[in-house]
This record gives sequence, C-alpha cells and structure tokens, in this order.
Amino acid sequence: MQALMCLLSFSAGLYAQGVEPVRAKHGMVVAQEPLAADIGVSVLKSGGNAVDAADAVGFALAVTHPVAGNLGGGGFMLARLADGTSVFLDFREAAAQKASRDMYIAPDGNPTRDSVFGWRSAGVPGSVAGLVEAHKKFESKPWKELLAPAIKLAREGLTVSTPLAASLQTAGPLKQDSESRRVFLRDGNPYKAGDVFSQPELAETLQRISDYGAADFYQGKTAKLLAEQMSSHGGLITVDDLKSYKVVERTPLSGTYKDFQIITGPPPSAGGLGLLQMLGMLDGTDYAKHGANSLEAIHYEAEAMRRFYADRSEYLADPDFFNVPVKELLSPKYIEWRRNTIDPAHATPSDAIFPGLPKALNASARAMHESPQTTHYNVVDEKGNAVAVTYTLNNSYGNGITVPGLGFLLNDEMDDFVAKPGAPNMFGLVGGDANAIEPGKRPLSSMTPTIITKGGKLFMVVGAPGGSRITTGVMQVVLDVLDFSMNPQAAVDLPRFHEQWKPDFLYLESGFPKSVEAGLQQMGYALRPVDGVARVEAIVIKNGTLEGGTQSRYHGKVAGY
Repeated sequence: MQALMCLLSFSAGLYAQGVEPVRAKHGMVVAQEPLAADIGVSVLKSGGNAVDAADAVGFALAVTHPVAGNLGGGGFMLARLADGTSVFLDFREAAAQKASRDMYIAPDGNPTRDSVFGWRSAGVPGSVAGLVEAHKKFESKPWKELLAPAIKLAREGLTVSTPLAASLQTAGPLKQDSESRRVFLRDGNPYKAGDVFSQPELAETLQRISDYGAADFYQGKTAKLLAEQMSSHGGLITVDDLKSYKVVERTPLSGTYKDFQIITGPPPSAGGLGLLQMLGMLDGTDYAKHGANSLEAIHYEAEAMRRFYADRSEYLADPDFFNVPVKELLSPKYIEWRRNTIDPAHATPSDAIFPGLPKALNASARAMHESPQTTHYNVVDEKGNAVAVTYTLNNSYGNGITVPGLGFLLNDEMDDFVAKPGAPNMFGLVGGDANAIEPGKRPLSSMTPTIITKGGKLFMVVGAPGGSRITTGVMQVVLDVLDFSMNPQAAVDLPRFHEQWKPDFLYLESGFPKSVEAGLQQMGYALRPVDGVARVEAIVIKNGTLEGGTQSRYHGKVAGY
C-alpha cells in the first residue's frame, strides 16, 4: 500500500502542470456566462463596487443564462467588505402558505413528481428581493444603471452562443410548456448559434423592476400577473405570499483552517457548516503529505464527506423553523471524535455511520433532491470588497414553465424539501424531518458561497453550482489552493470526487489514473463515474494580484482589468 501511495503522489502532481489563471490588478468577475462577466467588469471599471457588479451580473444572467440565471428563483449572497465586515443575505425561495407537509404524496402513499413538474412545484421567488436588498445596503451606482445592460440584451437580443444553442435544444422541461416552447424554442424552430434571441416580455419585467424595484415584483403589476397565472394553473403562490416575502440577513459562519479564516454560509445552507466540519476533520491529520488526488488524500477527504452527509441528513434545515445544532456540530471535541473514527487504511461502510449527535441513532431517513443546475459568480473590486453569489432555479430551466406575459421561468425548489420517509430520490440523497414542508419555510440547500482570509486580508472567493455535490466540490478546490498551493485555474480543473453517505458510492469524474481507482477499490470503495462534481469558480489574491479560475471545459469567463 505504501509503495502504491508513493506512486500516486507522483502522478497527482502532474495534474496541475502548465495551467495558468487569468490575472488582473484592479477588479475581477468570474461567472458562468461570458456576457454577464463582461457586464460585471464594466460596472467595476465605471466606479461601481463589488455589490453593484454582483447585482448587474445577477440580472444579466437572467437574460443570458436561462438554464439557471433567474428572476423566478432564489439563493444566497455572501459579502466581505474591505473593512472586514461580513454579511450573508438569504433570499432562498420559500414555501407558499397553501403548502403542506404531504402535498406531494399520492393516494397510494408514494411520492408524485409534482414537486418537480407543474405550477405547484414553485416556491416563492427570492432573487429580485435579494439583489434589491443588497443594493439598498451597499449601493454605489444608481439602480437603473445596474439593470440597463440586462434590459438592453433582453429587448434588443443577444447573439446565441454554441453552448446556449445546445442547451436550449436539449432542454426537455421547456418542451412541456407552451409558453416556454414559444419563447425559448421558437415553436419547434430551435435557435442556432449566431441567431439573435430577444425576450421582450422579460425586458418589460426588468424595466418595471428598474423603475419600481422590488415593489413591482412583490406587490405591483408583476406580482398580480404572476398570482393570476398561478391561480389559473393550480399553483400555490398568491399575492399575499409575494407581499410577505422577506430577505433574511444572517450571521455568516466562520472558522479557522490552519492559517486561514473561513467565512461561509449558515443554515439554511448546509454547505457552509459542511465545509467547516470537513475541514476540521482533515485538520490535524497528515492526509495531504502524498499530494493532491493521491490515494491517501482522496481516502481521508471522502471519509470526512461521508460523516458530514450523515449529520446533514438529520440536523440541518431552515433555522427559523428548526433549532439547528450548529455549535454542537462544529464543536472541536465532536469533530475530533468524528476524525478518530476514520480508519487510515479502509473505507468505512456507510451502514456503520450514523448522524453523530446522540438523539440521531433511531432517526428515520427521508429523501431530498437538489439539481446540479444552479449558477455561481464571484466579484472582487479595487478596494478589496468581495462578493460570492449562488442562486438557482433548482432543475435545469427550473420546472420548465415560463410565466405568460412576464418572460421568466419558475423554480421547482419545492423538490428540495423532504419527500416520503424512506424513499430515496434519483440521487439517493437523504434527509430528516427537520426539512419537511411547512408554509413560509425555506428548503435546505447545499449552496456554499465562501470567502477566505489570511492575516486579516482577503485571500480567496469561491463557490459553485452542483446540487448535493457543491459542498464537496468547493472543499476540494479550497484544499487544492490552501494545502497543495495550486493556482485557482489548476485547482478548478483538477478531477474531483464525491461521497455523500447514502448511497454508499464514491463518485469519480474522469481523469483519475487507473492505479488510483484500483487502490480505492482495494480500500473498500464502490466506485461510480459521474459527469461532474460541481462547476467551481474561484478568485485568489496573491501578492496583490487577482488570479481567477473557471473550469476550462465549460463556457464561463474570468474577466478582469
């Protein structure tokens, strides 16, 4: 085994050769769609701060990146200001007042697919409220100026890129809704690369938001039209639901890893707590001595993942509805106990791992699903303000429904709540009673926007889409930079892996040597291939220079000046 590990540590070092990040001196935006990234940088160049740029990017993505960019979804914003102040804005979608615990259970006792398809799958959207609230708190540029680029793109049209054309042509959910077929698929004449794609209804909605702010979306014309369409199609969201929606400002979670301070999202993000807990389990081990993606490193990281996901299944939910035991889960003594249960030479069967706090031992499991179709972007400005935003429609193109007259897609975020006890979803991710549906409640999320400092100075901004794999993907990129001294481009391009407790598989991206796979199987891991483990983006500040990375195989962009 020792000889095998030495061989693998050498091969792991080959992953990062010859990969250089984009560098800039003043400001940087990393986003998963190039037009939106460029819009963000133009805001920075014109004197806007990082939050101004983040708002402009968020609205631009609603036009240019319909698979996940949105007005009809929700998410989180983590900001660290140059003075060291950190703020977390929770604008996650919420269950409507008509929602009920067993609303997706059929008469035969089995779960339906109504949490994914149809008007009843949508939670109350939060994205518009979140971006407006961010501007109110940190405004530098006029509101109208930040929305103008998105409005122009929607009204005049954008040139369809090859990735957007391919995405639209293969988007199954859009084919099920007549309005989506008209807007996004031209009623059977799909857009091709080079075509001009205009969205006049969305432009008008954005114009009202520009003119009236959140008041239009939650109380004005947009709210009334959305509620009317909901009522006529059997949906749950009412004008009162929209009017009562509030952005929640929460205290970010923070912790230390070696010489670094980690600032990340609190519940209803499971990701931030998971990141801190897994880093804590790895700290104090010698997991990294054989190099990135060595057999030993993969083993220790996977075992930390396995133990966190067991805890996630029972203890994490919307803190306004459930007393999340954050202090206990991040207790050094608890983390040390978890660490000490890792066998250095063998995989621990997931059936031998339970949620670790005492009350968990007799808990029943419930199913929960998160789609990988989310989007994330990072912004750093010249003064050192930093913003990490992750927001989502949940599935690819949400539930596939475009609201007539408004031009935006609806989320299917209700599928992130608990389904029937003991009935795992297609990904096998399980959760507990804490995440059951209740009116006004926000579903648990894996979104993990994170900012890292060193010696009180900004060091890294990172995050990703990827559903249940977000947290593990972000953790691996953080470790690749902090422990293995990779630049952000090399780190985000390194093959990744994922272990989520149940089902008991270790998921591997392509690119791992066969010898690594053989070593993992020898240790007792059941391997499964996976297309991707989170589409991670990162900015690292090194010697006063911004270095950015976005995965090379995708269509994102690092833009800086």
